[in-house]
Amino acid sequence: MTDRGVRGGLGHNGGPTLERGASWRRHCWGAARRQLLPTLPLEVIRTRVARAKALGLDYPTYATIRATGGGDIVAFLFSSNALRLLRERDELPKAHTAKLSAIERAGRIALACPPLEAARLEARLRESGAPLDAARPAPGFPAGWGQQRGALLAALAPERLSPGRVVLVGDTSFEREWCAAGMLAGYVPAETYFS
Repeated sequence: MTDRGVRGGLGHNGGPTLERGASWRRHCWGAARRQLLPTLPLEVIRTRVARAKALGLDYPTYATIRATGGGDIVAFLFSSNALRLLRERDELPKAHTAKLSAIERAGRIALACPPLEAARLEARLRESGAPLDAARPAPGFPAGWGQQRGALLAALAPERLSPGRVVLVGDTSFEREWCAAGMLAGYVPAETYFS
């Protein structure tokens, strides 16, 4: 690599190196990659495809989150923005209600973003029969990583959920940061999850 960061310098198309041993390095790279990728029995794949469907996720998203987190998804955190609950009087859209109702064997916790208050949101959701287990305060804005992490861990504490097995469904760029700050299993944009 040159100081410009382009192999072969200016005008080089970035193709494969012509140095000796290129085919051996390519073979070693391929062998190492194959060893990293597990060979799963067909029945395990079928079970995981069914689990992804039960969680409302497509299989590639589920497989990626599972591989990253190291285990199955046990709960979802939904920001109130992702749920389209932006003001006190907003109601959960019917399509969102149907999607949340279809989730099997996983918790569903709403994160109340300001100006919403978690206790009032939870009471309202219970009154309307919304398929959510609880509502907790979302990290404030702007909040540092420590504050974000503290708020997310507090949201998971009553159910004793491991952050590495919880997925965040959010709607804004700062909500995406919560995933890293809380060391959550993954982030799914609301438009992807509820589409």
